[in-house]
Amino acid sequence: MKKILLILLLIPINVFGLSVPSRNAILIDQDTGRILYSKNINEKRLIASTTKIMTAVIAIESGKLDDTVIIKDNILKSYGSGIYIKPGEHITLRELVYGLLLRSGNDAALAIEEYLGGHDKFITKMNIKAKEIGMKNTFFENSNGLDESGEENYSTVYDMALLMKYANNNYDFREIDSTKKIEVETNKNYYSWTNKNKLLFSYKYATGGKTGFTKKARRTLVTSSTKNDINLIAVTFVDKDDYNTHKKLYEYGFNNYKRYLVLNKNKIRIKGHKNAYIKSNYYYLLRKGENNKIDTKVILNRKDNILGYISVKLNGKEVHREQVYINKKYNKKRMFSNY
Repeated sequence: MKKILLILLLIPINVFGLSVPSRNAILIDQDTGRILYSKNINEKRLIASTTKIMTAVIAIESGKLDDTVIIKDNILKSYGSGIYIKPGEHITLRELVYGLLLRSGNDAALAIEEYLGGHDKFITKMNIKAKEIGMKNTFFENSNGLDESGEENYSTVYDMALLMKYANNNYDFREIDSTKKIEVETNKNYYSWTNKNKLLFSYKYATGGKTGFTKKARRTLVTSSTKNDINLIAVTFVDKDDYNTHKKLYEYGFNNYKRYLVLNKNKIRIKGHKNAYIKSNYYYLLRKGENNKIDTKVILNRKDNILGYISVKLNGKEVHREQVYINKKYNKKRMFSNY
């Protein structure tokens, strides 16, 4: 085991305290998952229509977005918020996802689950995906978030942040979720849908999200935001002023954290292994006072072309592992940092 000193030049930034009225709240870095603010982040609560983020993920990952869906008679069972599609209507799965995320269509959710194998199969997929993402305190019983008929979806703000982080890694999800307005024409109707996420219209850094409300769950909100090279996710439960709370959370993140290059793939030097390299740069959000709390170690565990990994720690806690490779065809000079 060899220790490597990491030299960072950090510019001081202002730090201020933060308090929000939400029962549960979290702010995370989209890229690394670092938690920047937390309040009751592991308390399980009903999540209302933020459920539809997972519904959209399952639909998108089905690979059938451009399939044409013929709406069946069971759509008449849908109630609450909707896009008001009708039996016999022809609409693509992609358009249903637009209606799901922009207008919170419960009928869109019903049509999606029906097309992709029916209720039981679809809900099973939702729960399997939740486990894959690492949502340990989440359980789905329906695809829309309604909780009046005995079916209830539970999660935490932490788990929902993980879900949004996962979803945002998908191009189609980001494209649909960030859309402010879209027009759709089917064989039976013409629609003009405006996104219900008001943050997209009132906060210039907002990039997407999903609203939710039921009488039992109260207000739930999941959003994302980007400023310069910082990508953040905020989640709140039970907050009457959630849009302003999310703005407050984002301003806290943008004003108090900066993205730093911790591992530079072009400047890696490991003693005795001049042909060692990493494939990617690694960035991490840091705040004032953390410049002397980052350190790295190389853990050697040679196997084929893998030398081991670099462990990045903040305050003694590992936050990242970057795999180190051996270039067997190494035959040219490289620039190295003083590791």
